[in-house]
Amino acid sequence: MANASDSMTPATPDAGGRLFARPRTRAVGERPMVRIADPRATAKVQAQALPKPQPETVTLDKIGDFLELDLRRITVWLRKGLPWIAILVVLGAIAGGAYGVLSKPSYTVTSDILIDPAGLQVLGDAAAVTAGQQPDSALLAAASKLRVMTSGNVLTRVVSDLRLSSDPEFADPAGKIDPEVAALAALRAAIKITADEKSFVATMAVTTEDIDKSILISNAVFVAFQAELARAETDGSNQIVSGLDSRLEDLKKAVNLADAAVEDYKRANGLQSSAGELTSTLRLNQLNEQVVTAQGQVIAAQSAYDGLRAGGTGSSDAAQNATLDSLRAQLATSQQKLQSQSMVYGARHPIILQLQTEVDALQAQVASESTRMIAAAKTRLDEATNALQALTAKSDTQRTAVFSDNQAQIALRELEREAKSRSAVYEAFLSRSQQLSESGNLDTSNVRVISTAVPPLARSWPPRNILMITLGGAGGLALGLVLALGLGIVSDIRGPRAEPTA
Repeated sequence: MANASDSMTPATPDAGGRLFARPRTRAVGERPMVRIADPRATAKVQAQALPKPQPETVTLDKIGDFLELDLRRITVWLRKGLPWIAILVVLGAIAGGAYGVLSKPSYTVTSDILIDPAGLQVLGDAAAVTAGQQPDSALLAAASKLRVMTSGNVLTRVVSDLRLSSDPEFADPAGKIDPEVAALAALRAAIKITADEKSFVATMAVTTEDIDKSILISNAVFVAFQAELARAETDGSNQIVSGLDSRLEDLKKAVNLADAAVEDYKRANGLQSSAGELTSTLRLNQLNEQVVTAQGQVIAAQSAYDGLRAGGTGSSDAAQNATLDSLRAQLATSQQKLQSQSMVYGARHPIILQLQTEVDALQAQVASESTRMIAAAKTRLDEATNALQALTAKSDTQRTAVFSDNQAQIALRELEREAKSRSAVYEAFLSRSQQLSESGNLDTSNVRVISTAVPPLARSWPPRNILMITLGGAGGLALGLVLALGLGIVSDIRGPRAEPTA
C-alpha cells in the first residue's frame, strides 16, 4: 500500500491562514487506488502536515509586514470592523441628536453702533480742530471709545441695573466667587464687539439663553456706554474748568495790577485822557482854535481902524456908522444951502451967518464922532492884539506840555499794551471756562445705534437637530473607521505569521 501522503499535494494556507491539502491529480489511464484509512495514521499525517503554532510575539518581521500596507489589507480590516463602524455611527447620531435636544439653547442678537470720533461740535473753534484731525487719529479715537463699551465701568453698571448677580445664568455654580465678580466675568464672555476696519461702525453681539434677555442686555450696554462717555467728557471738562478757575484768579490779579500801574503813571505825570485822547492835547487843540479866532479879530480891528483913519466908516458897529453917516449927510446939506445962499446974500447977512454956524457945528460933531470912533477902533485893535498874544503864549505853553506828555505817553502806551494783553488773556480764559462749564452739561458724544437688536430667527447654539444628528453620525463614522483600522493592525501584529507557499 502506498503512503497516504502520496495522494495529497503539499498544504497551502488560505486567506484566513488555515492550511488545506489539495488532492493529487491522477495520470491518464492510472487506476484508482483503494486504500483503507487508518484513523491514527491519518491523524499523524495531519499533525505532520499542519504548521506548528508560532508564539504571539512582536518581531521585526511582523513589523515589516505591517509596514507593507496595501489597499487589500485595509479593505479586509474595514470589512471585519464594519459592525463596530455601524454601531458607532448610530451611537454618534443618537448622541448628537440628544445633545441638540437636551442642551440649553443660546440666542445671539446683534446691533450696529456708529461711533463718530469727532463728536457733536458745540464750541465755535471745535470745527477747526476736527478739520485738522488725521485719519489715524480719528480711528484711534473711535477704537478708544469702542474699548470703553466692554470696560469694567460699563459692564458693572449693566450688572447692577439688570441685577445679573442673582441670575442663575451669570452666577457661579459652585458659589465660591463673589456674585458681582462672577456676573461681570460671564457678561464679558457673553458680549462680543467686532469693528469694521473701513468705517466707524461696530457690531455688538450678545449671547444668552433667552432672546428677551439678550435684547435687554444689548440695550442696557449701549445706554451704559453712552452714560460712561458722557461722564468721561463731563469729568474732563470739570477738570479743565477747575484748572482754568485756579488760573483765572492769578490772571485777574495780574490784570488789576496792570490797570493800577497805568492809572498811577497817568496820575504821576498828569496824563488825563478823554475819549481815548489826552486832555492836554484836547486843550492845545482848543487853544489853537482860539488863536485862529483871535487872529481874525485882530485883522478885522486893524482894518476898521485903518478905515476910520482914512476917513471912512470902517466900524463894525452899524449904529455908530449910521450916526456918522447921518451927521455927514446933514453937513453936506447945510454946506449946499450955505453955498446957494451965499450967491444971493452977502457974508454978513443973518441967513449966511446962521447957515455958517450950522455948518461949523456939524463939522465939529463929525470930527468929534470920527475921533471917538477911531479911538474905539484903536481900543478894540489893542484888545484883540493883547488877546491874541495871550492865547499864543498859552498855546506855546500848552504845546510844550503836550510834547512832554507825548514823551511820557510812550511809557504809558507800553503799560497800556501790557494791561490790554493781560486783559485779553484773562477774557479768553474766562470765556473758555464758561464755555466748558456749559458744555459739561451736554452729551457731545456722537454715538448712536443704527441697527437695533431684534429677535434672531433661530438659536445660535446648538445648531439645528438635523445638523447635530449629521455631525454626531459623522463623528461616530470617523471613530468607527479608526477603531476598525486599529483592531486590524493589532490583529496583524499579534496574530500567527503565515508561512510562504513552497
